[in-house]
Amino acid sequence: MSDYFDEGIPFGYHITFRAYGTWLHGDSRGSVDRFHNRFGTPRLPRNEQWEQYNRRQLKHPPVKLSTRQRELIESAIREICTTRKWTLWVTNARTNHIHSVISTFCKPERIRSAIKASATKKLREAGLCRLESSPWARKGSIKWLWTERALMNAIVYVESEQGP
Repeated sequence: MSDYFDEGIPFGYHITFRAYGTWLHGDSRGSVDRFHNRFGTPRLPRNEQWEQYNRRQLKHPPVKLSTRQRELIESAIREICTTRKWTLWVTNARTNHIHSVISTFCKPERIRSAIKASATKKLREAGLCRLESSPWARKGSIKWLWTERALMNAIVYVESEQGP
């Protein structure tokens, strides 16, 4: 096995975060919260009242990313990974969420925060984000990739299984 496994360090992380307001609690796709967030357990079921409540709480309309915004986000993620010497295996910015598979020796929450901040900065510099608040939902998903197979599966998923 490699040094990653021997040292208890994952091969990488599959980091996903959503654009603001695009997947609310109560949504028909299900959701997780701090009390229902264990790997392999079901998501919270649809709850129309809860979704409507959350929709009314939005500070601004949901963020839908244009092709140009998505290109800038991917560029920002590539740049920060290069600057910080993180291995970026793949990134894919969609209209409502972003996937990245990254290997490095720091906490994945730090990676997620850094790539969100870098993407936001690049969007603002280009005049493509005029929001005062973040264009991202809080937090996001982090999957620890403990095997080479898990790393490869995450890369294939992000690169090839997101649709056109």
